[in-house]
Order: sequence, then C-alpha cells, then structure tokens
Amino acid sequence: MARGSNSITLQQLVYFIEVAAEGSISAAADLLYVAQPTMSAAMKDLEARVGRTLFLRSARGVTLTADGAEFLGYARQVTEQVELLEQRYLGRPPSRRLLGVSAQHYSFVVDAFVRMVKGSNAAEYEFSLRETRTWDIIEDVRTLRSELGILYRNDFNRNVIDKLLRDSGLAFHPLFLADPHIFISRKNPLASRDHVTLDDLADLPRLTFDQGANNSFYFAEEILSTLSSKQEIRVADRATIFNLMIGLDGYTISTGIISDDLDPEIVAIPLDIDERIEIGWIDHSSIPLTEQAQRYLEELRAVVAGFGVELLG
Repeated sequence: MARGSNSITLQQLVYFIEVAAEGSISAAADLLYVAQPTMSAAMKDLEARVGRTLFLRSARGVTLTADGAEFLGYARQVTEQVELLEQRYLGRPPSRRLLGVSAQHYSFVVDAFVRMVKGSNAAEYEFSLRETRTWDIIEDVRTLRSELGILYRNDFNRNVIDKLLRDSGLAFHPLFLADPHIFISRKNPLASRDHVTLDDLADLPRLTFDQGANNSFYFAEEILSTLSSKQEIRVADRATIFNLMIGLDGYTISTGIISDDLDPEIVAIPLDIDERIEIGWIDHSSIPLTEQAQRYLEELRAVVAGFGVELLG
C-alpha cells in the first residue's frame, strides 16, 4: 500500500514522545543524537500533517496542548506495539523503562515504587518519584512531567480539587478510604493510647506540609486545615516531619498507613473524629496508561491491601 505524502512516520512519533517527556526540543534532540534543527523541523512537519497545534512553544521550552496530550496517548500505543513486534519477531531487548509519579507524602507510595523498580527486571530504566505539593502534583500530571499523581480528597476540598482536575483534563480514580490517624513518635506519651481526640493534641506542635505560593486550605495535605493550632510548623519533606515528631513530640494527621521498614520510629494512632480520607490517583482523561504505569498501580494496590485496607474500584 502506497504511503501518502501526509502520512505520519514512526520516527516522528518517537521524536514527539521524547519532546513531550523532556519539555524541550533541544533536550530531546540531544538524547536521541539528532540535530536540533532536524528535530524542530520534524515536529513542525508532524503538526502540519495532523493539522493541529501539538505544542505551545516558549523561551522555557514546550508544553503539550490539549490536542497534543490526546495525540501522545495514541503515539505511545503505536510505539509500544512496534516494540512488542520487534521483541517477538526480531529478538530485540525491551526498551528503556520510563515512568514518573508525583505524590503527596505517603510511605505506601514509596513502598509500591520500590516494589515496582525491583520487579521491573529492566536492564535500563528512568523512573522518577516526586513527593511534592498538591498544586504541583496536578501540574506535573497535566504537563506530563509525571504520568500518575497520588493525592487525597474529602468533603471539604472535593469540589475545588475536582474542578481543578476537570479544567486540567485529568481524572481522579479512588483507591481507598481511610479513617484519620495521627502520626507521632513511638516515644510520645500518646503512643500507648488506643485513640486520641483533638483535645489531646491541643498542646502539641501540629506539623503540616508547606504548600508554597499556592497555599490554600483546599490544597492542604492534611484534613482539618481550617482549625487553628497554638503551635504549628510547616515543613517541605517527609524526613523533616518525622524528625520533628521525634524531637518535638509533634504530630501530623494522615491515613494511618505507615511502613515499619521505612519509618520504624513512627506510629499511627486513630483520631476520634467523624471524617474520612479518600486516597486516589490521577491521570490524563484522554491518554491510556502505559504498561509501566499499570505495573506501578498493581504494586500500589498490593501494598495498600497488605495493610488490611479495602480497595475501591
């Protein structure tokens, strides 16, 4: 069958996927050992062939348009199928494994990531795990810096989070519901309690994750963000918050799922309030998940189920 002059080539799809991943035509050209003018011309030709603008270009690089994000999903499917054909009939080794995950600060997310990396059996891979702010998680997935995001919602922030996801072309997929717990040091006097109340916490430092320039009660990583506290400390990372739990007898409110292997000095105590925390993952509504992303979600479900938590969906 003759190839028409407006046909898309496999090489263009490979170039396009790399440019989308790097957010830069020149960076993608360097990685693929292609001259930058050649890569730029290939992307312009691709856009002309499909009759749509796939990238927004600026001095800082390129970002996908809505059409570009949808096109990326199809491009990935085509190149993955070609890879499977080459492995099956040409004896080619699997290509470099890629996956980016952005998440709020949960140890079960890290547990699942460790399992995925160990189970990948890939000779080459490039994975990224970013524990970051709520707004940045959504931006990472929207701009495809990460394929998956892990965050929570509840009755307080649900409308705001859902609107932001819709406006960004993203979807929320529930993973599990959690009863709120406090995380504290094993040496904290409250560590021996079966449960605690808000009154029990009144004289302890409340530890929360800083949300930066996009700070808002709705983007807080912890529930009850509108309640005032006599002593409050904002931190940027999980290691710091655990050190402050140990050094200052501080606490934070989270899911109750914590890894003894990763965080042996921290315990979870049920918090006696009428609230639920819904943990889920987000992705692009119009882009099918890659095989590697599906593997990570399988590990995530396995880790959560291992704590006796009932999965949703």
